[in-house]
Amino acid sequence: MLTLLWTDMAVFALVIGGMLAIWRISKKKHLREPWSEVFNRPMGAISFTVILAFLLIGLLDSTRLRYHDVLPNGEVNEHASLLSVLDIMLTPLRLQTEKTYSKPFAHTAYAKEMSTDAEGVTRWLYPRLTHGGAHLANPSVDKKSDIFVKTIQGLGYGFLAWAVLFLMIKFLSKRTEVFQSKALKYSLLTTLGIFCLVGVFATLGPYYHILGTDKVGEDVLYQTIKSIRTGLVIGALTTIVMLPIAITLGLMAGFFRGWVDDVIQYLYTTLSSIPGVLLIAATILMAQVYMANNPELFTTVEDRADMRLLLLCVILGMTSWTGLCRLLRAETLKIREMEYVVASRALGVERLTVLKRHVLPNVMHLVMITIVLDFSGLVLAEAVLSYINIGVDPSTYSWGNMINTSRLEMAREPIVWWPLTAAFVFMFTLVLAANLFADAVRDAFDPRSL
Repeated sequence: MLTLLWTDMAVFALVIGGMLAIWRISKKKHLREPWSEVFNRPMGAISFTVILAFLLIGLLDSTRLRYHDVLPNGEVNEHASLLSVLDIMLTPLRLQTEKTYSKPFAHTAYAKEMSTDAEGVTRWLYPRLTHGGAHLANPSVDKKSDIFVKTIQGLGYGFLAWAVLFLMIKFLSKRTEVFQSKALKYSLLTTLGIFCLVGVFATLGPYYHILGTDKVGEDVLYQTIKSIRTGLVIGALTTIVMLPIAITLGLMAGFFRGWVDDVIQYLYTTLSSIPGVLLIAATILMAQVYMANNPELFTTVEDRADMRLLLLCVILGMTSWTGLCRLLRAETLKIREMEYVVASRALGVERLTVLKRHVLPNVMHLVMITIVLDFSGLVLAEAVLSYINIGVDPSTYSWGNMINTSRLEMAREPIVWWPLTAAFVFMFTLVLAANLFADAVRDAFDPRSL
């Protein structure tokens, strides 16, 4: 049975809203041309393709199925399992857990243990992993060649899948000029790299722990991929909460001035003076108390974790709108003195109409740039908040929780470095793609660059 949590519904609502926005942009030339310029830039097309890959993973992880397992004796388990489509696709990574830490591509545990062999002799050695390299009779000799062969196979599978996609796009666009566009060429080249990487993960994942395992033996690659949804939800939902407040108050403060400007300035100055971490910590703690006192409203661990994630998005949105509001106020103060705005007001055009038709379109480039930059900043903010234990629920997969757990792992001897490295690489890739896309949007939408 399909089951959607609150954040899942929000994610799908954002996707539907994005598709409607794309349809609207395609119908209007003045909106279509700057976006075409964005995607015709190499960095714009490449970064957007990377962001789409992350978004697809987030959507797969937001489509959840609740079902009852069948026990070995034939009876149906009363407790339903809640798994996403991504969980089902990553079943080998999800189920193949070890006893404790193991290095990337290792076939033995990371620390020595006392082990008794078949002859009853007790030895101090590195125990063999249950799943990592278990298909090899002599992994010390055969592992390198096996990894090489499976890597080549994965690259081949990825290339074949990309070739099928390439031929489909070429067939569908043979009567149009879409196939000749620079944007599609850059995107296809980026997609080739993504497909090859997925192919390698698909061929090696069932046989090795590519990024090692953590303290409880869970695959780090599985944790890192599952954390993508949390980063996307934090960045996207918080931005959606923040935008209406910032745009409305910023335009009103700059255009109406007087007491309206004074009240709005007092509001965002006061809010900016309060440390955001304190507000977030206080709200999260109050939410935890409320959930503890009303357990009947949150019957499962998933419900509690999802509600905490949603509250974190709302809190971050309510505390992060001040910067954009101040920026829009300053830009509106300048635009309201332009000749075309003064002429419109002199001709008797209503002030709300002037705001909608003349002021808002001329500040949208600032809004677009801020959206993408704030997205990357919020992904990093989640990591910081989870690091100090006021972020998402500890049971939620997130890069912040992985970094928080790595504090103790980096302090032990020998150092367990791979969970922190995995979280850093994936988070760095997403944030870098968002920042590069923001640069392309800025260059295309900034009126001064025309």
